[in-house]
Amino acid sequence: MFKTLKEDIEVIFEQDPAARSYLEVILTYSGLHAIWAHRIAHAFYKRKFYFIARLISQISRFFTGIEIHPGAKIGRRFFIDHGMGVVIGETCEIGDNVTVYQGVTLGGTGKEKGKRHPTIKDNCLIATGAKVLGSITIGENSKIGAGSVVLKDVPPNSTVVGIPGKVVVRNGVKVKKDLNHTDLPDPIADRLKELEEEIEKLRTEIKELKERKTQNEHSAL
Repeated sequence: MFKTLKEDIEVIFEQDPAARSYLEVILTYSGLHAIWAHRIAHAFYKRKFYFIARLISQISRFFTGIEIHPGAKIGRRFFIDHGMGVVIGETCEIGDNVTVYQGVTLGGTGKEKGKRHPTIKDNCLIATGAKVLGSITIGENSKIGAGSVVLKDVPPNSTVVGIPGKVVVRNGVKVKKDLNHTDLPDPIADRLKELEEEIEKLRTEIKELKERKTQNEHSAL
């Protein structure tokens, strides 16, 4: 248990350059408080003390602004940066070395029973405001871009952007785990650029055809 608590602190120093001291992290990081409260609530939940588990999670939600259902399974070195508005559902499963940012929802899509929340594999990053909904799987080393809405499975080593989320496969190369949003692909912008290039090509062809027509008319005269 103490090893897990220590890892929860150490990952903050690795991921957040604003972290300056252990005392500051332990006393002021709401994401850390939410994770620790969840680990306690989850222990009660596994022993079927459901009311106590939900009570702990709701108290944590009140003080941190982060709602994690006590039934959710969370791995080692989980990092919630800032965290306000983060929601994690009951049947959600999160692997090791996962990072999520404020406003992220790992939720369901309706009132279905059983496994209804996403599974997040190891080494994933889910950026600000992203929504991952339903019983889907986000593969290892994948990155979900800010504001994306993901409704389908994501293969490993992928980046997802847009609404609905579109996958850009990185050819098996591990996605760099940072929040450099300028490096995220934009499929809509890429398509618009293709259309602009196609229009420019058509304009050039039309211009050439007009010039040939004019030359032919002059030759006929």
